[in-house]
Amino acid sequence: MIISANSEPNRKEFDGLLNSTITELNSHAKKSAKAISILAGNKLEPYVRDVMTNLAIGTAFENSIELIGGQKFPDIVAKKYYGIEVKTTTQNHWKTTGNSVLESTRVEDVERIFMLFAKLASPIEFRCRPYEECLSEVVVTHSPRYLIDMNLEQGKTIFDKIKMPYDTLRKKENPIRPIVDYYKSKLKPGEDLWWMDTENSKASNFVIKIWNNLSVKEKQELKNKAMVCFPELFSNSNDKFGRLAIWLVTREGVVCPNVRDLFTAGGKGEILIGKKIYKNIPRIFLNLFDNIDFVIETLVQTTSIELSEYWGIKISEKKKISDWIEIVSEHSKKIQDAKHLNVKQILTELMTA
Repeated sequence: MIISANSEPNRKEFDGLLNSTITELNSHAKKSAKAISILAGNKLEPYVRDVMTNLAIGTAFENSIELIGGQKFPDIVAKKYYGIEVKTTTQNHWKTTGNSVLESTRVEDVERIFMLFAKLASPIEFRCRPYEECLSEVVVTHSPRYLIDMNLEQGKTIFDKIKMPYDTLRKKENPIRPIVDYYKSKLKPGEDLWWMDTENSKASNFVIKIWNNLSVKEKQELKNKAMVCFPELFSNSNDKFGRLAIWLVTREGVVCPNVRDLFTAGGKGEILIGKKIYKNIPRIFLNLFDNIDFVIETLVQTTSIELSEYWGIKISEKKKISDWIEIVSEHSKKIQDAKHLNVKQILTELMTA
């Protein structure tokens, strides 16, 4: 994307042109409401272009109003510098989903963009604001997009929230990262973002699957990964399966109606380690001990960066295995039925057996 360094040419005159355009469009809406009401979507774009073209006669913008069309952003360009993005809604409100945060289809050389919004529900009304002043949040369809709110108060834009101006964000190599960081900072315990940028996360499955339809191998691989990423599974927390349930859906595309049963169904049991028999072991620890080789293999294959994100602490590649054992061990001490077990010692013995 090429960013020009020009100052804003004829800005006051362009602001006057926009004001005149909105006044004229609102006048048309009163006189010909029925005709205007059917101009939803891209049908309104050439109409706005024609109104602006007529009003631009005798100004610095005469013969410079261009309808871009297609999937380009914005819809209309004036003097190859100013842009007008046209949005419509047939509902009686001033909100809609806007354009992609990435702006990969932005018209070259356009520096200053304005949002022209048409509310086509009765009473029909047109409004216009600088683009960045009416972007309240980021929402996700197939990719992150801005949420437009033409009634948005000053100081309430997404750019105010992330403490970064629109023009600074859009020029970044990865404009998604600051937005992801902002929303992650607002997560409550157990919450996660269902969409992530591709910098540090793998692509999610296109198809949502039901747990029971997975193969035995697929189920066990996911359980091994879960025991690595969510050591709180071995605690007595009431919501210890919450993050796992979200992760299965958002990262793995799997819906599991009874996540708890994956680790606790089957009651207590016993295990022989060396010459010693450990009895009355809660099922969740049996699952761990029985699959320790595969769990450790998964742990080795998972980067310390990813583990740091899941565990909420900074760890290194060299210490990630010992850190995991320590975390699991500390969690286990809070489980009444596991107080007779030295989980740290058992895990260490299993790994060296």
